Amino acid sequence: MFLPLAFLFFAPLATLEYARPPADPQTTGWPLTPDERAYVVDKPEHERRPGREAGKHLPHLWPAVPTAGHWGGTSWLDTHAKLVAHVQANAGPIDVLLVGDSITQQWGSPLEKAGFNQPWLMHFQKLKTINIGIGGDKTQNVLWRLDHGGVDGLKPRCIVLMIGNNNMFFSAETGVAAAAQGVKACLANLREKFPSAQMIVVKILPCHAPKNRFYEDILLTNAEIDKLALDSDPKVQVLDLTKEFIEGDGNLKPALFKPDGIHLSQDGYAIYAARLNPLIDRALNQK
Repeated sequence: MFLPLAFLFFAPLATLEYARPPADPQTTGWPLTPDERAYVVDKPEHERRPGREAGKHLPHLWPAVPTAGHWGGTSWLDTHAKLVAHVQANAGPIDVLLVGDSITQQWGSPLEKAGFNQPWLMHFQKLKTINIGIGGDKTQNVLWRLDHGGVDGLKPRCIVLMIGNNNMFFSAETGVAAAAQGVKACLANLREKFPSAQMIVVKILPCHAPKNRFYEDILLTNAEIDKLALDSDPKVQVLDLTKEFIEGDGNLKPALFKPDGIHLSQDGYAIYAARLNPLIDRALNQK
């Protein structure tokens, strides 16, 4: 029996059940079977949304039911496969696991061979970190990756989750409460996989400008996240960065963003790091 969204637990002792079972031929595990690979590669994402297998339109379920991403061809799946290989090569204890979309991806990772201009290396160089951010991902894509080898073998002490920005492309259909439930589902998935890890859930950063639908729906989604009281779990801290990234009139602080008004500049990551640092320190020093 699959639970309605309102009853999707994040308690580590509960077995995570989605509001609707994924229609994938292979719902968990890595490597993929030939049938699952064909299902993910040959069907664009909109044809794999929950309900499509039964000819139903169920947008309120999209954010909280695992669905693989799709950039055309095999590129999204190839990116996931590279991250799985990276995770497998660094299996075992780590300090921090970063989970999210392009804003997370652009932190960089000290375990990757890259220059020291990466924001994460500049601010958290001493922490052994795995970053599994993928640009363009929505909550449902993260759920699919978590269930298909994305974190297998890791033993993180602290997990930082920021996801939901790209769900705003579809919030007019799904509603903002459903997007918040997608964030909760990602947390529930991670809590089940890593019951001893400390969690930091970062609310969706503002983007664009007031009166823009994206901007307004992010505020509404964050308000829905507040209603979920995720930090009632003693292993969960919630971080809201909104005030640090907007002016008094609600407009973005331009120095903290790239010209697209979505992604962060180095100064933006410095502000993010300053707020994140004490939470990570608290998480890593929990007994």
